[in-house]
Amino acid sequence: MNAKSLLGFAFASADLLIEVTAAGDISIALGAGEALAGSADRNLKGARLADFVAAEDRQLISVLLDGLEVGRRAGPVVVRLHAQDGETERAASLSAFRLPENDGAVSCVLSRASIPRGPGPHGLHDRASFESAATALLAHARERGLEIELAMIELAGFEAEAKGAGEQEASDMRARLAAVMRAESYAGASAAQLGEDRFALLREEGESTQDLSRRVHRLLALRSDQDVRPVIQALGAGADMPAGQMLKAIRYAVDLFLRDGRHWSPPSTLGEAFQLSVTQTLTRVSALGRRVEAKDFALFYQPVVSLDGPPRLHHHEALIRFGDQGAPFPMIRMAEEMDLVCALDAAVVDKALDKLARTPGLVLAVNLSGRSVSKDAFVSQVASRVKAYPQLRGRLMFELTESAAVADLDAADRRLQTLRALGCEICLDDFGAGASSLAYLQRLHVDVVKIDGAFIRELEHDSRGAAFIGQLVRMCGEMKIATLAEMVETQLVEDVVRKAGVQMAQGWLYGAAAREPAPFPAQPPSAAPAQRRGAVESWG
Repeated sequence: MNAKSLLGFAFASADLLIEVTAAGDISIALGAGEALAGSADRNLKGARLADFVAAEDRQLISVLLDGLEVGRRAGPVVVRLHAQDGETERAASLSAFRLPENDGAVSCVLSRASIPRGPGPHGLHDRASFESAATALLAHARERGLEIELAMIELAGFEAEAKGAGEQEASDMRARLAAVMRAESYAGASAAQLGEDRFALLREEGESTQDLSRRVHRLLALRSDQDVRPVIQALGAGADMPAGQMLKAIRYAVDLFLRDGRHWSPPSTLGEAFQLSVTQTLTRVSALGRRVEAKDFALFYQPVVSLDGPPRLHHHEALIRFGDQGAPFPMIRMAEEMDLVCALDAAVVDKALDKLARTPGLVLAVNLSGRSVSKDAFVSQVASRVKAYPQLRGRLMFELTESAAVADLDAADRRLQTLRALGCEICLDDFGAGASSLAYLQRLHVDVVKIDGAFIRELEHDSRGAAFIGQLVRMCGEMKIATLAEMVETQLVEDVVRKAGVQMAQGWLYGAAAREPAPFPAQPPSAAPAQRRGAVESWG
């Protein structure tokens, strides 16, 4: 090891120091080789670095070293190490230095690290996991005094190039791209694919986006005649912010990037992004509040059928629609987050009662958020409105959605029993979607359990799912609770839920949500209707 290499290691705190030749061979190894790589230091000399890195991270290491310019440092990135004994999983945090006049060799510092978990294909996050991970990583970096920025990268045309290549070449191109994004990200674990050709990552500040763009172009081996050009824009972390504000700032920045791509005008910092998100949110909340107060939304109606014999109409579920918006999720999500959900739920109940009064024989199920059911004043208000329509007794049902928002199950059950005493059946929506489902079933006295569609739609391919449904039906039967399967889309799935003993079903097989309650049987829809679900998406 020459003097420059020793100088590079002199201030490093590491478990293993290695030097890798331009050919990828380990020429020097000092330290805890046995503990890290599962092999004594003397056995590392002459071996290839790739042989000690797990297969899923070899591309990452290759990209990291290929992109390392003379006099520069890369990393640290956390990589999984190949288990030489076939059993022990190990991981290391690796930093690399390409020092001048060192014959192209790279000096690497490795320290013990936890096994990385969580990211999806090729080690990239999706949007939801990235927003969560980025919030935590920014807080961690701030504690350590690191300057971290959020970079947005668009590679317009890259996916089109990949689709035009052969299957294996396309797979290699995507894997290489993912490795490049990871190599440029903080710890090699804070990069995400947000959509086709659009990526985000956290990285240490200091290098210009132009230099990063040139390196990405080179590492992807993009030809000069290709239209693919990395467009990178970054915004700094800015002032300290609580985790909640940081998350909102990241979501706002990602929303802008996904909307505008390379043409977006990013805020200069996440602090500025948060302030802009607050302004936007207040504007949207004010508009939503006015719409709720004016009952400026429509109810659509989807049939729910009974399976005791040929399918026959049992009731309709009332679903919210705002204007021409196909999916109501963003508005409902905002209402739940901004404490407007009680007013929205009350307005829906009002519209449902009015519809029931004008439509003899109609039976409706209306969604109530867990947040609404957690408030005595809301339930008292709804009970008072239901009492004003004694002729509708037995024709209004309530579905409890977003049940994770119910903190006190016993108090919630007491409120629900107030509504049951007025002749309103209670349905527990999305059963099975969360780990607490059994606790909810045990503590809440309900009449119907709606089995989450994630279980139902897989029944065509999953025999174990049918066994689960059968056990659930038997358990509910012993508790005198009816069962309802949602997302029944094919005759085969209906046959499976019938065999399991499920009493009711809902889904495209029986009809889409429509502006008016349709007689049954209805014409099966050609496209999927949007429907309110218990799970709440994030908002920006």
